[in-house]
Amino acid sequence: MESLLKLIRQRQSARTIFDSKKRISKTNLDKILEAGSWAPTAHNMQNFEVLIVDDKKKLEAIANLKNPISLTFIKENYQQMSFSKEELKKKGRGVLGAMFPPAWRKPDVKAEDLVGEDHNSFMSEEIKSSSALAIVLYDSTKRAPASEGDFLGAISLGCVMENMWLMANSLGIDFHILSALSEGTIAKEIRTMFNIPEHLKIAYSFRLGYSIAPVKYLRVRRKISAFKHMNGYDTKKS
Repeated sequence: MESLLKLIRQRQSARTIFDSKKRISKTNLDKILEAGSWAPTAHNMQNFEVLIVDDKKKLEAIANLKNPISLTFIKENYQQMSFSKEELKKKGRGVLGAMFPPAWRKPDVKAEDLVGEDHNSFMSEEIKSSSALAIVLYDSTKRAPASEGDFLGAISLGCVMENMWLMANSLGIDFHILSALSEGTIAKEIRTMFNIPEHLKIAYSFRLGYSIAPVKYLRVRRKISAFKHMNGYDTKKS
């Protein structure tokens, strides 16, 4: 039990360049996918598919797709961002600005000035260096009954993600979630590129590989006492 908690604590997102010459074995890749298959899904629907891309030319084609940043995306990121380690430790949640492109790392930058910037320039080399890119597809036509807004489906996808992530990290394989490939023109181009059926939504993607340098950054969590409510909701914690 303690080893499981240790693995959960050590799990992290590898927002870095991978060793493009180091491949993931079929055995390890299948272990990661098997872990995903055993994740709990609403009504055991298992209504997801996983498209694996490890062909270097196809990875390069994805990396070269243009992905303009929207104002909404920028503003919502700034709500979660801290600009010093001290600020992040105090909040106990969110991300450090240093993990984003240099132009984003100043608290006084105007979000409007970043609109239209090609996010591709930030993640292009990361995608190219990946041993494999996984695109998780979701079939909402098979959702659990009476799940308003398909909330149970979203929970299920999260469980699949976590299982695969933990398995990858237990095998010494780095894992990096990409949300940028799921929406807008870039998603349409990927659908065409890989002949993805219309009824399947690109839920999220993730990179797999081996980081060239150790992945180290400040990770924070709220104390249990900050979100734990016993026998009634404590409004003082809101």
